[in-house]
Amino acid sequence: MAAAAAAAVGPRGGRRGCELCGAAARRCCARCGLAYYCDVDHQKADWVSIHERICQLLIPIHTSLPFYSSEKERKHGTEQLLNRQKHIIDLAYSTAQKFILEGKPGKAIPAGLQALRFSIRVYGSYSVDVVPAYLVLAEACIGAGCLTQATTYLSQAQWIVLKTPDCSPAVQYKLHRDLGLLYAAKGNLEQSVHHLANDIYLASCAFGPNTIQTAGGYFHMANIFLRQNKMDIVNSLYAEVTAIWHAFLVRSVQTQEQILKSQAEASPFDEDGEAGKDHLTEAQQAEAIQALNAILDFREQAPKQQPAETAKVLHSLAMLYYLSMDLSKAQEVGVKAFDLVKQLPQQESLEAIDHLLKLINSKPFHKK
Repeated sequence: MAAAAAAAVGPRGGRRGCELCGAAARRCCARCGLAYYCDVDHQKADWVSIHERICQLLIPIHTSLPFYSSEKERKHGTEQLLNRQKHIIDLAYSTAQKFILEGKPGKAIPAGLQALRFSIRVYGSYSVDVVPAYLVLAEACIGAGCLTQATTYLSQAQWIVLKTPDCSPAVQYKLHRDLGLLYAAKGNLEQSVHHLANDIYLASCAFGPNTIQTAGGYFHMANIFLRQNKMDIVNSLYAEVTAIWHAFLVRSVQTQEQILKSQAEASPFDEDGEAGKDHLTEAQQAEAIQALNAILDFREQAPKQQPAETAKVLHSLAMLYYLSMDLSKAQEVGVKAFDLVKQLPQQESLEAIDHLLKLINSKPFHKK
């Protein structure tokens, strides 16, 4: 699927091509009559990935615009069409990202293709606004082991970025991160470290050196050094990642507690409201869970134990699970952190962990 996927993105002329591979289509979606496929397998793959969500959304987009009696009506109709297409881009992109985070990169590819197809339609083939779609497709292909296709997507994204002198560091750091992951998958660790170093530098320029956006680059670089058995560097980088996430999560818990308090005072009969929301996106939550659990495994299996660092990771995970409302996990990890800190000579975080456990226990438990 991925090897020929690029063909499905380009113009098909008068010939109907498969949504996934661009080959001659023999099947059509019976519901919308707008999506074509070469065989039943590609139709099923597209349906599971994204088509079920956008099937009916495609109809008004592909319907000819009516005759407008005024310029104002024409402008309004054009804006509506543009907004519908942007909605599909956002939906397809977030769906692809969700499948990647769930460890289902193959399912992410059809959604990524739709994100790319509509991004090109809305912004043009050479716009920097198309880069995120190329990157999410590349990530999906890397995860699925389709490294040749991932290289193609990243090359296209890199070409667009190079042709855009004012391209923001916020876009560039993601490109270098994916290039780092691609070279790591290919076994070229030297090039991987080079791109991850650029990732860290650009993320620092865009967001600051001690931000969660920059922490991802540190984490992936640590994983490269782990493969090279450079344990001192790994230990230092993992500690940096933990410190960044710990500080961010402490602030997030404090902010949420303030929101809960103010809402309770303003509307004591509304227990739910919007207080359960936090400032982490779903993608950031998944990234944090992946990174912190990997670091926890490293800490717990290390020949030379560092209980203070392990406790900080556990505390961070407990806060993260609390914010994502996975309260049973939050309590389990929080209790482990509390018990470990009690054994340390320095127990500065004991009070904070105890307070977190009280917050967790004040809510009814449920699993996500």
